[in-house]
Amino acid sequence: MLDIKIERTTTPKEKPADETKLGFGHIFTDHMFVMNYDAGQGWHDARIVPYGDLSLSPAAMCLHYGQEIFEGLKAYRIADGSVQLFRPQENFKRMNNSAERMVIPKINEEDMLYALKTLVKMEQDWVPHTEGASLYIRPFIIAVDPYVGVKPADHYLFIIILSPSGAYYSTGLNPVKIYVENKYVRAVRGGTGFAKTAANYAISLAGQEEAHEQDYEQVLW
Repeated sequence: MLDIKIERTTTPKEKPADETKLGFGHIFTDHMFVMNYDAGQGWHDARIVPYGDLSLSPAAMCLHYGQEIFEGLKAYRIADGSVQLFRPQENFKRMNNSAERMVIPKINEEDMLYALKTLVKMEQDWVPHTEGASLYIRPFIIAVDPYVGVKPADHYLFIIILSPSGAYYSTGLNPVKIYVENKYVRAVRGGTGFAKTAANYAISLAGQEEAHEQDYEQVLW
């Protein structure tokens, strides 16, 4: 089993008082999970630490070449007050599929699941009680080598952060207006469309902006 060192914050944050005004993805819990990868050593130094900024070289490869992947899933508080996850193992399978495409070292899926459960249990008081709200979970891996050259990195960070959030769309679970995009392309045969990597989302922004200008909430590519 993964050995996780735990450092608890000495300055816990105040939890949101009004869960109907959480918004999405801008409030973060007290702690995050971090693990390093170094070529020749593999994944190591699993730890839960106070949530905080990262220190990266301006030459960090993730900033220049986009060698980065992520996932998105949620923890829910159910009627009896307990907290549940929805098939997180499938997210970690998909994360390893993305890792393979982006030439990032895979992580043992059981280790990722154990890390997530440990972190969520620590932060369970942050899981909203309001219907329609949840604890959004963002695992991600970034290449951190201080090297401006195109090659797979030798050093990575795997991080999990948590964010109590409301509905992603302002309309909640109601139907959303979909804009059919026929100018821009998000994925092509042989590309990275199936991988959850940053560039796939950056190239979708132009189409998304056009959709928003015409009062649509999402794009059909």
